[in-house]
Amino acid sequence: MLRKRSPASQPQGFRGESEALLGEAAVCSRSSRGRLRFEPSPDLARHHLPAPPMLGAPESGDHSGEGATRTPRMDARTWRLGWRCLLLLALLGSTRSEGVESCEEVRKLFQWRLGGAVKGLPEAPRAGPDLQVCLSKNPTCCTRKMEEQYQIAAQQDLQQVLQTSSSTLKLLISRNAAAFQETLETLIRQAENYTSILFCNTYRNMALEAAASTQEFFTDVGLYLFGADVNPEEFVNRFFDSLFPLVYNHLINPGVTDSSLQYSECIRTARQDVSPFGNIPKRVMGQMGRSLLPGRTFLQALNLGIEVINTTDHIHFSKECSRALLKMQYCPHCQSLTLSKPCMGYCLNVIRGCLAHMTDLNPHWHAYIRSLEELSDAMHGTYDVEHVLLNFHLLVNDAMLQAHLNAQKLLDQVNKICGLPVRTATQSPRCTFDPSKERHGMKISPRNGEETLANRRKEFINSLRLHRSFYGGLADQLCVNEWAAAEGRPCWNGEDIVKSYAQRVVGNGVKAQSANPEVRVRGTDPVVNQIIDKLKHVIQVSTGQITQTQQVGASSSGQWWRHA
Repeated sequence: MLRKRSPASQPQGFRGESEALLGEAAVCSRSSRGRLRFEPSPDLARHHLPAPPMLGAPESGDHSGEGATRTPRMDARTWRLGWRCLLLLALLGSTRSEGVESCEEVRKLFQWRLGGAVKGLPEAPRAGPDLQVCLSKNPTCCTRKMEEQYQIAAQQDLQQVLQTSSSTLKLLISRNAAAFQETLETLIRQAENYTSILFCNTYRNMALEAAASTQEFFTDVGLYLFGADVNPEEFVNRFFDSLFPLVYNHLINPGVTDSSLQYSECIRTARQDVSPFGNIPKRVMGQMGRSLLPGRTFLQALNLGIEVINTTDHIHFSKECSRALLKMQYCPHCQSLTLSKPCMGYCLNVIRGCLAHMTDLNPHWHAYIRSLEELSDAMHGTYDVEHVLLNFHLLVNDAMLQAHLNAQKLLDQVNKICGLPVRTATQSPRCTFDPSKERHGMKISPRNGEETLANRRKEFINSLRLHRSFYGGLADQLCVNEWAAAEGRPCWNGEDIVKSYAQRVVGNGVKAQSANPEVRVRGTDPVVNQIIDKLKHVIQVSTGQITQTQQVGASSSGQWWRHA
């Protein structure tokens, strides 16, 4: 006899689930005549299932006589209604292990998720006294070994979802870091080319001799921009020191002559005393101070951002977190609730507890993005790294003209310091450069606004700004988008299927977790603390350098490298 189970005899979650199904479907009962009766709801009645053969109907070819005893037949309509009732009750009974005779679905999902053999897995629900997390009064489809493997899978699930959630942000930063570095490399090559062509076009006699100094200078610029431990003051001074003997031999005291190595070295060391190039070397230091230093720090900060995301993508979860994840994600499987989803509040408590230390990154991450904005703003106008590099050759030309205008004064000063040169008649090698390349090289093509480094940087910052609160809202994002049941739907609360989660939902961050009913959060995470310290450092350096470069811009001082 089919009988409705009384609400009092049903577990809370099963009762809520059953009521929902019965409300949508129908009510089964016995009629006063003992006949099975089914009262379909209007929704279910609209779906007409084909009627199977009537019970007791004679098979084809049965030619029983009139005197033969006939089995009473159930009319077709009654059979159809009863069949629907049986289907409905079967559905209701299959919602948990106490009404399920097989663990086949759980076995299949276990094999699919963990890729292991199903041998040794329960074929039917049974007692599970050795389980440590997925405890239940009802028979279970899980073993202790399954529980251990589920716990590993639960950690992997969270790690995978974290990596998926951060993939857009990581791609944004890594692509722009690579593009920024590639653009800087291109600008350095262009700037070196413009400077070399300046010598070939205007100072042809000294072009080949100046090539080595020019190449060394721009190599040092690149090394500095990309983080090498080089001193910018030294390579700026070294360039102008090496340039002065060439200017002296070809502009100040010209002739088909060459001085000895000792005399050239004397001229080189005298450069900073006689100042043949006026204030041009200091102007170079000032402009590069306000462009190279922020550019170097900006690139280093981008690489740190990638490191932060890589670290949080592979964060280690505590034992308490792992057990809570297991309970939320896979303990329902042990009760054959393979399609259940956790309640929203329950999910938030578990994930906020697991990601509590990571959430505390958020204010530092926000400040980090703000420091990138300020660094980007510091590289603008005449102090934009693109502008400074591509106009370096113009400052070199100004320096040469300055020396040429003061030729007699410089000649007297050098003769006084180094004496008269010992002349040896030689022919200076000349620059051999394709004139078509000269004209092309010396013409700096106007660049489209969309193509400039400043505009690309601005576009990147605008996109990055959307991720300022990434770590603060990560737990909520994972529950809303990935794991939790929709509002108003029956859901898993860690023990049963319920209509809603009854526990208090805690906030984000470590401090808020003292009242978390699902995950115990204690101590600090040394890995998270380490990346917080790195973020603090780059923020502090960025802020200090922005102030420093602003002061450099006002004074054209050469002290900008000291805080690099």
